[in-house]
Amino acid sequence: MSKFFGTDGIRGQVNSEPMTAEIAMRVGQAAGAHFLRGDHRHRVVIGKDTRLSGYMMESAMVAGFTSVGMDVVLVGPMPTPAVAMLTRSMRADLGVMISASHNPFVDNGIKLFGPDGYKLSDEAEQSIERRLKKEPKLAKAELIGRAKRIDDARGRYVHFVKSTFPDRLRLDGLKIAVDCANGAAYQVAPEALWELGAELVPLGVKPNGTNINDRCGSTHPAALSEAVVASGADIGLAFDGDADRLIVVDEAGTVIDGDQLMALIALSQSRRGELRGGAVVATVMSNLGLERRLAEDGIRLKRTKVGDRYVLEEMRASGCNVGGEQSGHIILSDHATTGDGLVAGLQVLAALIEGGKPASEILRQFDPVPQLLKNVRFNGGDPLSELSVKKRIADAERQIEGRGRLVIRKSGTEPLIRVMAEGDDAIEVESVVNSICDAVASV
Repeated sequence: MSKFFGTDGIRGQVNSEPMTAEIAMRVGQAAGAHFLRGDHRHRVVIGKDTRLSGYMMESAMVAGFTSVGMDVVLVGPMPTPAVAMLTRSMRADLGVMISASHNPFVDNGIKLFGPDGYKLSDEAEQSIERRLKKEPKLAKAELIGRAKRIDDARGRYVHFVKSTFPDRLRLDGLKIAVDCANGAAYQVAPEALWELGAELVPLGVKPNGTNINDRCGSTHPAALSEAVVASGADIGLAFDGDADRLIVVDEAGTVIDGDQLMALIALSQSRRGELRGGAVVATVMSNLGLERRLAEDGIRLKRTKVGDRYVLEEMRASGCNVGGEQSGHIILSDHATTGDGLVAGLQVLAALIEGGKPASEILRQFDPVPQLLKNVRFNGGDPLSELSVKKRIADAERQIEGRGRLVIRKSGTEPLIRVMAEGDDAIEVESVVNSICDAVASV
């Protein structure tokens, strides 16, 4: 079992293990040593979101990387997918994003990308984890790395994002409310949309170090819904703290999740003959309604365990170019090596323009099957190994067998048990979820 790495890198509350400056420096040393291959000058690209602790974590990681002989390129506040893109385009050996995604500002995290721009495999993370337990091999004085900050990273990413939007289209005439969660996209998203011709209603674009994801962004879309209705916007786009996630709001203020967005993008690509692999890749959490809607057009839904990394691994293995999570991580491998909220948003906007109908009609691709997800916090141990919990789960599985699905898992980033059930009978779904949650809570 990994001590530091979870489902999406390393994450935790700042100044508590594992999210301390000391460990960040050691991660820099271990990851740097892991990628020191060959006799060229080695380079790492480091980006971050807008958390106050980003300054501390960034400085610590610079110390770690340079101490083992790796040069550092600092790009400042940038979306996670921008760091992945810049890692590839700058021929870097490694990319680092300092972010806790949708978590509050008191948390932070470290995501690592290989030279190909993809998140590291479990094997690579385990190798780095083993190095963390050893004394680092420090570089000779003359081989210590250098650090350099580049000022045009934002422009490079904006140019890339715009290149994914169809040349024949513009956003002229569209009024778009965009909520950047006071996070990493607070500059690049409004710039890209404005340059493509949109009229903007910006929200969450004034980060102060502590307001990231604070009642804004993709995990708190109420403010965006209100802004869309109040301003008469055609559509609203919301990103999370590191902008690898997208949630959309239609003109009536209704929130649209990642399942509907995957359906829209996949079906649009299928009609153009651009959908590869004959399938969409999603996780066990995606709604059964998505699976049924895709099947109507002869498209399969491949499911993976939760985590966009696992979605991407299956996409690469099966040759699929559309995948994602209900939470809004949309991976479009024709354009990016990881989830990119802004790129996905542009594909949604392209479908809106070409459809010529209100967002409420374009975005509603299927009727979701009743689905309920509840989280139960625990204080230690493994509640799922308790006999009472196992029995309750087995009873629930028998109850909904053939009429729905049950998914129970531990969170990879928090001490939570996530209990999800879905089926055509909403009352039965709620009963099943509540009974399992009660069993977990009583342990």
